[in-house]
Amino acid sequence: MGHNAEQFLNSFNRIEKWLRDQLNNPATMGFSEMTRRMAKKSQSQVASFENDLLQMAQLRNAIVHERISKDFVIAEPNEWAVSRITEIEHQLIEPEKVLPKFSKPVTGFEMTISLEEILRIVAKKRYSQFPIYHMGKFKGFITVRGLGIWLAVESTKGEIKLAGKTAGDLLANNYKQGNYEFVGENTKVFQVEEMFASNVRLEAVLITKDGNPDGNLLGIIRPRDLYKNGEKE
Repeated sequence: MGHNAEQFLNSFNRIEKWLRDQLNNPATMGFSEMTRRMAKKSQSQVASFENDLLQMAQLRNAIVHERISKDFVIAEPNEWAVSRITEIEHQLIEPEKVLPKFSKPVTGFEMTISLEEILRIVAKKRYSQFPIYHMGKFKGFITVRGLGIWLAVESTKGEIKLAGKTAGDLLANNYKQGNYEFVGENTKVFQVEEMFASNVRLEAVLITKDGNPDGNLLGIIRPRDLYKNGEKE
């Protein structure tokens, strides 16, 4: 048996064991059925890999059951198949966590900060998210998008008057809830992806040690961060 076939089967077998463990060791269920069952479960990353895993099962059967001799197999996996099943194994058995991938300094702002100051920060530093606190307690989350909507609404009432307006006023007047979520540092990246997919209003996921909104901010994830890192906040 070639090196690729051996490496492929090793990964395949580890994935099969993981599937059995997740389903409490069903004695008579085959790999393909276990894959389909797990793909239907909520909070399971298997759905993302279902089609590939089902095709991998066919390749595995060809290697194991259709070999000409002990040392010669008809279907020798190519480099792509070996790389892909290794990647899937890693994602299933050791899924990436939100930290350290999305670790970054996140600035919190007091509820008393003026809207004029927020606009100056947006213009100068290009910040787009403002976690708002009062005496160490999380109170809400202001985004540039929400701020723009508020300004548009205010403009329909006549001249926009910012003097004396604070972040607290914005949160009290308008601010929609549900545009943010908190997660703990051990949350899996695929779980955050599912959060964005299931909530179209979600604009950011904030990371604290245990998901407590009043905890120290360790990072922030926006939809675009899931696809490219390193963008300036």
